[in-house]
Amino acid sequence: MREVCFRIGTRGSALALAQANQVARALVQAHGLAANAVTISIIKTMGDEVLDRPLSEVGGKGLFTKEIEEALLAGEIDVAVHSMKDMETRLPAGLEIGAVLSREDPRDAFISLLHANLRALPQGAVIGTSSLRRRSQVLNIRPDLQIVDFRGNVQTRLRKLEEGKVDATFLAVAGLKRLSLENIATALMPIDEMIPAVGQGAIGLEIRSDDQFAAGLIAPINDASAKVTLSAERAFLARLDGSCRTSIAGYATIDRGVLKFLGQLLSPDGMTSHRVRKSGNPQDAKRMGKEAADYILSLTQARPI
Repeated sequence: MREVCFRIGTRGSALALAQANQVARALVQAHGLAANAVTISIIKTMGDEVLDRPLSEVGGKGLFTKEIEEALLAGEIDVAVHSMKDMETRLPAGLEIGAVLSREDPRDAFISLLHANLRALPQGAVIGTSSLRRRSQVLNIRPDLQIVDFRGNVQTRLRKLEEGKVDATFLAVAGLKRLSLENIATALMPIDEMIPAVGQGAIGLEIRSDDQFAAGLIAPINDASAKVTLSAERAFLARLDGSCRTSIAGYATIDRGVLKFLGQLLSPDGMTSHRVRKSGNPQDAKRMGKEAADYILSLTQARPI
């Protein structure tokens, strides 16, 4: 066993810890390290502390990463483990995404104790979600539904559902699987019907750009295909200036050597939706993402969001 001291920084939620432990196990296995060679430090973020307001009112995606990135820049940790859908499109100077793990199921799970799927909900039913994207997509499909803000970790949201505060909610399938809770999903939303958030289902490893040791250590657990598809999605998001204040969805795959991208921009009320599909060479991932965003922007000139 090699003796290495490699420090992972993460949020303290059950899901964040499950992801950090997945990374730790992968590193131990890839390098034949001792089990205690990789340590995990819990770092509380503003997003974990402010639970009484929608994310769009507090500050956006950086709420779940800022304090962890500050610890990384200060040298207090060697790698930050994030859900890629929480990552800002522009990283702080001196940091980069060094690796991305193999992507889990990116779909959204519809969860209800009484109703089989979204279309089976009675008129005026209440949906709980903290995601502006999901809010807009749901209203685009079912404008008759009521949407209420629904913050908290997975367990908190499930408890609120059991208490009858809402008729249904949505959670990422990937998160449920990592918590061994996939059995609670009532129905899985087809990607064509509810396009995932950019980066949904992917775990990213953020490192200091000048840390060659960390870069070398995480290289064996990087999934090259996942990193390429995410670069297309994040380029799309960046061009549209995506944040928690905008309803943007984007998902890319590589199928038989062809990169396929599906993107969407919606108005907050779901009444207006612009979609784009593109396919091409995976080597052109970033350019494709930007071109897809430019096409969406051209549509907004005729039908503003």
